[in-house]
Amino acid sequence: MPIKIPTNLPARATLEQEGVMVMDDDEAARQDIRPLRVGLLNLMPNKQRTETQFARLCGATPLQVEMTLIKMTHHTSKLTSSEHMLNFYRPFDDVRDEKFDGFVITGAPIELLEFEDVTYWAEMREILDWCDSHVHSAMHICWGAQAALHHYHGVPKHELDAKAFGVYRHRNLNPASPYLRGFSDDFSIPVSRWTEVRRADLPAGSGLEVLMEADDAGLCLLNDAARRTLYMFNHIEYDSTTLAEEYHRDVAAGKPINIPPNYFPGDDPSKTPENRWRSHAHLLFGNWLNEVYQSTPYDLDKIGK
Repeated sequence: MPIKIPTNLPARATLEQEGVMVMDDDEAARQDIRPLRVGLLNLMPNKQRTETQFARLCGATPLQVEMTLIKMTHHTSKLTSSEHMLNFYRPFDDVRDEKFDGFVITGAPIELLEFEDVTYWAEMREILDWCDSHVHSAMHICWGAQAALHHYHGVPKHELDAKAFGVYRHRNLNPASPYLRGFSDDFSIPVSRWTEVRRADLPAGSGLEVLMEADDAGLCLLNDAARRTLYMFNHIEYDSTTLAEEYHRDVAAGKPINIPPNYFPGDDPSKTPENRWRSHAHLLFGNWLNEVYQSTPYDLDKIGK
């Protein structure tokens, strides 16, 4: 099934070129099916690239998915045009009375700030509480995952001596988990963050289950079964060239940055990077959306009840 996104969203052309099926309102209305409603709270600076990344993953399942792009009500994006935000995004205040089958909160380049120092932290906490009653299942990414874990369970984040940056091998710690169905015993995932969450800080009795972990990069994916929530601390959604763009940007700015390991062929930044995670990214989102489909109420009004 296709993913339903706005007709003029720039991501549409990219997805169509990649063979991802997309549809508009008229096409969706002709199908006698209730699409899964998935909200994307996009906190990343490059909104359009992030929209494409998550639409690609949500659109590669047999399910019809309707994606709603959401922004903070009281925060203005500095790197994305106001026209794009006005045309394609809805402020949280506009959707607070609606229900969603799935909800994704992205990362944000603010991880070195204390949570309480983030300008939209109060609204972020409000959205996380709202998820408990208005969202059937959620997946939070990188800073979004750290923020949600801190809000729900009081888990701190720790600043690293050097940026965790590269493509790292991770272990599948529970092959029986429905979210890891079809996963290899080990697999590679991009990492790009200045902070980490530590296993020792996970509260006893919280029910948090570690699903993915790496020797070099630590925790990767947690399952919070009581909330039907996944916390993904790394960027499994990244494009093939995203780490390269970050690397060359920092080099040009004179910032200290190491060549990301296991990424450029022969660790040569002049060569085209190799994508080692694409298949598992699709698998994770396919598994998540399948679990949402299997368990969400047909009547959206019953979500949260």
